[in-house]
Amino acid sequence: MLLWRLVRGATASIAIVAIFVQARTLADAGALGVVNFFSYFTIQANLIGIAVLLIVAAVGSRQRPIGLEGLRGATTVYLTLTFVVVLALLQNVDVGLQLGWVDVVLHKVTPVVIVLDWLIDPPYVPISWRRALTWLVYPVAWLGYTLVRGAIVGWYPYPFLDPANGGYGQVAETVAVVLVASAVVCLFYAWLGTVLGARRRRRESL
Repeated sequence: MLLWRLVRGATASIAIVAIFVQARTLADAGALGVVNFFSYFTIQANLIGIAVLLIVAAVGSRQRPIGLEGLRGATTVYLTLTFVVVLALLQNVDVGLQLGWVDVVLHKVTPVVIVLDWLIDPPYVPISWRRALTWLVYPVAWLGYTLVRGAIVGWYPYPFLDPANGGYGQVAETVAVVLVASAVVCLFYAWLGTVLGARRRRRESL
């Protein structure tokens, strides 16, 4: 698994560079609002993904605690949402990533590597559905923060959260769909991780 540990480290490094370069580019243009920039779900999810990739790269394939495995599963969900929402709701929308390669790294490369990491190196412990549903705490908190802050400052990171585009009813409908889909994704990754992890344990016990 040494090669995959290198992939983890390389992906995290590239994502760090992408975030830094995008922020620097906006700053040079006099367009960087630091709070706004770090309020994007994409940026936050990638920062979580970077941390997880670096931790797991350092730990390697030794048996990992349930807390770390849970964090890996949660990160897999968050970056899957990033990937899917961009494709489904944000095509040709300015989401603060004007540099094409940065957009590819943060919306596609990091999510794909995180998902592959869950598949290639599945969790050592079963993931219960209750634990999986706790992964929704962060997205729900982010939505609450975004909607409250948006109402105060008049800025929303994504058009589908802006009540100016169809009213609060439309926002509520979109948020409900995203949350239900997110719950399904949580349960799917928990089930998949548990199945793949069980196969791994059987294989290693032979």
